[in-house]
Amino acid sequence: MGVELILNSAALNFVAFQSFRKTAIDHPWVDGYIFSLFIVVLAAIEAAVAFAVVIRLFSHKRNINAEMASELRG
Repeated sequence: MGVELILNSAALNFVAFQSFRKTAIDHPWVDGYIFSLFIVVLAAIEAAVAFAVVIRLFSHKRNINAEMASELRG
């Protein structure tokens, strides 16, 4: 959960500071938006990996007790 909050705050900062990079030319800079999109995709992948670990733990032990997760190493 903490990693999700940090990633979301970084994406928000990229989008917020995007307005400072605009120039007088009509060509909009999109770097902040691209970085924030990359961060959102990275957060979705991280959530999918965490969900896969929980599913694997449940299929192996038939419960989701966190103390039994040490047996999945290796």
